Amino acid sequence: MMLPELVKALLKPEAYPETTGKIELVQTQMSFVFLTKEFVYKVKKAVDLGFLDYTTLEKRQFFCHKEVELNRRLCPGAYLGVVPITEDNGAIRIGGRGETIEYAVKMRRLPQEKMMNVLLPDNRVTVEMVGGVAQKLAAFHQRAETNAEISAFGEIKAVTRNTDENFDQTEKYIGGTISKDGYWRIKEYTDSFVERNAPLFNKRVKEGRIRDCHGDLHAAHICFTDDICIYDCIEFNDRFRYCDIASEMAFLAMDLDHYGRADLSRSLLKAYVDESGDKELLGLLGFYKCYRAYVRGKVESFKLDDPYIADDEKKQTLEVAASYFDLARAYTRARPALFITVGLVGTGKSTLAQALAKRLGLAVIASDITRKQLADVPLTEHRFDGFTGGIYSAGLSRKTYDKMFSAAGDILGEGGSVILDASFIKAEERLKAKELAEEAGADFYIIECRLDEANIKKRLARRLEQGSVSDGRWEIYQPQKEAFDPVKEASPQKHAIIDTSQPLGENIKRILDKIY
Repeated sequence: MMLPELVKALLKPEAYPETTGKIELVQTQMSFVFLTKEFVYKVKKAVDLGFLDYTTLEKRQFFCHKEVELNRRLCPGAYLGVVPITEDNGAIRIGGRGETIEYAVKMRRLPQEKMMNVLLPDNRVTVEMVGGVAQKLAAFHQRAETNAEISAFGEIKAVTRNTDENFDQTEKYIGGTISKDGYWRIKEYTDSFVERNAPLFNKRVKEGRIRDCHGDLHAAHICFTDDICIYDCIEFNDRFRYCDIASEMAFLAMDLDHYGRADLSRSLLKAYVDESGDKELLGLLGFYKCYRAYVRGKVESFKLDDPYIADDEKKQTLEVAASYFDLARAYTRARPALFITVGLVGTGKSTLAQALAKRLGLAVIASDITRKQLADVPLTEHRFDGFTGGIYSAGLSRKTYDKMFSAAGDILGEGGSVILDASFIKAEERLKAKELAEEAGADFYIIECRLDEANIKKRLARRLEQGSVSDGRWEIYQPQKEAFDPVKEASPQKHAIIDTSQPLGENIKRILDKIY
């Protein structure tokens, strides 16, 4: 991969005015970002992407200053200023002598281990933490600027301009990161929603709900320092930052869904509504979640055209972009959905449930967690009781399923979709789940996981060594197998039989093909 000479120079410690330690380079479609021991230097790429124009040095200088000014609203301690990059007799330096050839935003380096996107995969983000984010955002939105010019960006013509631009710019990715059916389904949903809800959009404008927001509010831009730092807002195009606060909150809620944490997404929105009093935003939430997921899919797709991004990274980008587009499509559903997993121990139900949740924005309710919470047993503590003994007794199993059904009912009642991660080996439990879906007006799907016994044995042994919430082991496999009732509670169109020895991505695609 060929890098510009400026970038090569800034990968050398002598280019900096302080001790750097190891210098890391991170790229986005718009910037080269250099991470040193204590600081971050962000250099804008000389590109014109249609929605931004960094093609001249003067423009890059202007937007560097604007980035610092805007980001000091939510993260004042991190943004230190704009520094010149100079060249003198062939030597490129930050803040050196000679001709200024570029500019960089200089930031204090934030602790990577406290970033929300780092904490989420390890389940280290709590309800209290997202509540703190909600409080900070509610206060920010309350004081954020609004006027006639800003409010105009909430009008129908401005909303449709943004959505139409999305579809125009992603048409070339049909068959790549987005399917033809997915593209047209999302477009039809978007156009019809705006048309049907024009009065609500107009009402939001009149009430001053369109503000100068952050504009790029997702998990990677939130750091849980002593004072929550929300950084890297959009500076390059005002119309992406001037938006309904419903759109802003939908962005972060969508991203939490994408991490498989729809529970935190709901907690964030509840805390925000409680703090701001803006209950009306919930009526636009599905639309704006769809819009924001689509934008993320689009931006990831743009990376495929960047000559400075390596092929290996582009392969990963392809998958990430597709996942956001799938999530956008999931938000277009007219009805909520209830999924249940079915399968014996070790067949990979939890892995599949978590992956599907990320793809479709589902809340996950797991029997292993629910059972131990009811029994007041630490999640990491194993209880090797018999198949029907101890915390796996018939009585506690009944309470476990009832608790799961109750929680799922609450989510479905609010219009959300959910997956119940449990064995569901008995027809009686599957029928109760189906009845729950019917009462809630939700679609019902069964995901049956199967795996050969040799692989089950290996997985169970490995899982016990690695540590897991599950107490599943080979000794209870045979009793479970003998007690298993064949699945007959859903039509073939809504019953996916999955061989979990196959790659996870391929299995998710098989399930999505069933749904769509």
